[in-house]
Parts: sequence; structure tokens; C-alpha cells
Amino acid sequence: MRIVVLVKHVPWTTRDMSFGADHLLDRTARRGQLDEIDEYAVDQAVRIARRRRDVQITAVTMGPAPAVEALRKALILGADEAVHVVDGRLRGSDALTTARVLTAAVRRLGFDLVLSGAASSDAGAAAVPAMVAELLGIPVLCFADLLRVREHRVEIGRDDGAGLRAYVAALPAVVSVTERCGEPRLPSLAATLDAHHKLVRTWSLADLGIAERGADGTVVRAVRAQPGGTAHLVPGDEPTVAAIRLADFLAVHQFL
Repeated sequence: MRIVVLVKHVPWTTRDMSFGADHLLDRTARRGQLDEIDEYAVDQAVRIARRRRDVQITAVTMGPAPAVEALRKALILGADEAVHVVDGRLRGSDALTTARVLTAAVRRLGFDLVLSGAASSDAGAAAVPAMVAELLGIPVLCFADLLRVREHRVEIGRDDGAGLRAYVAALPAVVSVTERCGEPRLPSLAATLDAHHKLVRTWSLADLGIAERGADGTVVRAVRAQPGGTAHLVPGDEPTVAAIRLADFLAVHQFL
């Protein structure tokens, strides 16, 4: 079984964020780290591997050269290998471009299960996992608070405020996890040392056979100012009177 974990390199803190002259976040000038939510995703993959045989865990990220730090941390946490998609043309990529590139990497690797954090700490869009699933043409289960893998299916539990609801999807599938799925285990010294000997492959867009572009490939064709709206106050302290006046107003203006 191959589990692919999508991870992201994010600024260490919001104070470490800075923007370049092109108004894009500079991901090379400041300290960064593996996004904390992705630690949960890697740990869930490791838990699955401990319960099953022949599980291969591959961490995948897209980003500039410093993003390899996130992969190193994923390897320390238990991933078997890593893939770094790096290409200057991807600077400033939006969620859809990111999803397309990650999808190409996942396809090239082969997969049975794709895991990720529910939402990154720097963007918080929570869109990429579902986009990847759509591009792969497979089911997606988002915001998993509980995760179990059976023979040919994946089961999650999601707390919707009224209780834990169960959802099931056939494999292969994409699952995004929350911080409620289980605290990641602390890596041992041996795991930290062993991570330095694990394989980190570097792929470009050419290696993936795609021609995506980041912000340079985004063209704004037109921007139109929306006309201002109008408002009308219907007077009336008594509910019945106010309702009659409101109905009359709507009828006169042909809303009814």
C-alpha cells in the first residue's frame, strides 16, 4: 500500500512573513517549518503503517528550495521517502495550480491513499485536498477527526458539533485530517538520525510533463466596479402594520 502525504512549508510565525516587490509572499527569505497540521497527517500515515504490512509512505511538497526542510521533518516523523517539486515558474501559484502540480506528482508516484492536513496555517483555504481528489477522479473525505483504513475502504469520523458522524469511501481516496485525529508521536533520536539517509527526490515541471505557471500565468482580463446598492426602510413599530407596509412596498416594485 502506498500512502502519499501532501505537506507544506510555511513561515515559522506570522512575524516571519514578508512580501517581495511583486507583492508575493517571499518564501525564501525567512525561516520556515513543516506546517503543524501536516505533522498530524504524517503521523496518521505512520499509524496505518504500523497496523498493516507493506506500507510505503511518501511525503510530497511543492515550493522553493527551503521547502525541503518540511520534507526532512516529515522523514523524521516516519515518512519513508520524499518528493520535492521545485520550479521557478511556480512562484505565486494559487490553490488550483498547486493542486494540479501535486496531482501530477501523485499520479507519477502511484497511490492507494492520499493524506493531507485539513487547512494550511498560512492560507487556510482548505481547498487543495478536494481539488486534488477531483483532478484524480477519486472520493475525498475532509476534516477527519478519526481515521481508520480497512481492506478496501477508508472510514473517518467528523465532529459536526452535534456528535461524531461516520463517513466511508472506497480506496483510492483523499483524506484531510484535523488536529483532533491524534497527537503526533515525538520522534526518537534514532528516527532523527535515520532521516538523513532517506531518499528525497527533486522533480521539476518538465519531470511531471506539465506546463503550469504561477502568478506569471494569471491574467486579469477586466475589473468592473459593482454599482452601489440602495436601501429602503419600512416604518412601523407594530409587526402587523410593518408586514402590511412591506408587502405593499414589494408589490409596488413588482417583487411579488
